[in-house]
Parts: sequence; structure tokens; C-alpha cells
Amino acid sequence: MTRLFEKLSSKNLTFNHVCEVGVYIPETSNIIDFVQQGTRATLVEADPDMAAKVKATFAPYNAQVHAVAVWDTNGTLKLSRAASSTFATELPTSPALENDRYRISEDNTFEVPCVQFSTIDDGTIDLLSIDIEGGEWYVLKHLRSRPQVLSIETHGKYYTNPFITEITDWLTANSYELWYKDGSDSVYIKQGLFAVGLADELETKQAELLTGWKKMKRIFKKK
Repeated sequence: MTRLFEKLSSKNLTFNHVCEVGVYIPETSNIIDFVQQGTRATLVEADPDMAAKVKATFAPYNAQVHAVAVWDTNGTLKLSRAASSTFATELPTSPALENDRYRISEDNTFEVPCVQFSTIDDGTIDLLSIDIEGGEWYVLKHLRSRPQVLSIETHGKYYTNPFITEITDWLTANSYELWYKDGSDSVYIKQGLFAVGLADELETKQAELLTGWKKMKRIFKKK
């Protein structure tokens, strides 16, 4: 059971259409519990090999798989292969670049089709998880739906999302509030959906302190 599903289970909410952008392998899907209980799901995975695995695994369920990258334009996009941290090569930073000292080369670069998310989103998504290694802003920028719950990879170890300002401004303009943070994701809810509890706030504070400590530790190592 994912942490997201576990925390939502007590909220007495109904989700009719869930979506994940950046699935990687099906077993690590952030919305796998919803898929397996039969909720309509849209799954987006840019790596064609991984997308094939996702499609095969979730074939018995009400799930549609899109084997494309989500970007600011329609066309093709170069990706740098880094297992679960595969990212768009032209991004200014990513978890692999920041945390793993990844080096881009021709040998680990491949090209895939890319689309604006508005070509996938039909306006009915009520839970959305985005984890595409630095490109999350391009999903929000072209989002038709206004989900009740949004999970976005925003941070992790030394990494901060390169579009965190744009993401934060969009969330504020569209009436979202922070529910909680973990080691890599920030989870937001529509304002008024339910009250954010003390345990949620403590979970966020713990995640922020841990991330801050790791960044400070890195700074002192360089001195």
C-alpha cells in the first residue's frame, strides 16, 4: 500500500479518475492501489520499455497507458536514461544530475515522442501524481483538470525542482494548500477538501528538516 493511498483511505473521498505521469515500473506506481481496486486510471510513461511493462501489468484493469513524454511542446524529446531517474536531457537540473552526479552522454540518450498534457487530460482527473524528474511544471502548465489531490516531486536530498517558483505560483492561483511532504514529494489538496492535521504538519516539518540537513551536510563537505 502506498503512503498516499494509506493517508487518503481515512478521508472518505471518492475518486473516479486517477492519473500518474512518470510511472517507471508498475510495482512502484504511486496510484497502484487505486488501479487494482478498479478506479479508472490514466498512466503516462515516457520510456517505451517501461510503458510496455505497465501496459501488460495493468491490462486487466480500467487503465489506459500513454507511452509518451509530457513536455511544453508536441513533437520529440531527448531523454537521458537513468533507471527510475530518467529525465529530459535539456532540463537545467534533475535528481540524477544533482544527487547522483550523473553525466549526460550520447550513449545514454534516447528520443521519444512528447505531447502537451492537455492532449491527454480530458478534464475529469480528480487525483494526479507527477514524478518526471524536473519536468513536473509542464504537466501543471497544460492541465485541464483541477484534481482534488496533487502529488508532485518537488525535492529530494540535494535536489530542488527547477520550476518550484512556477509550481508554487500555480498552486496558489488555483486554490491548493499543502497537505504533507515526504522525502521527495509534496502533496496538495484543494482548499477546504479536509482539514490538514497536526500529524500532517509534523510529517512535513520532519521531511523539511531532513532535506535541509542533507543540503547543509553537503555544503560543509565541500569546505
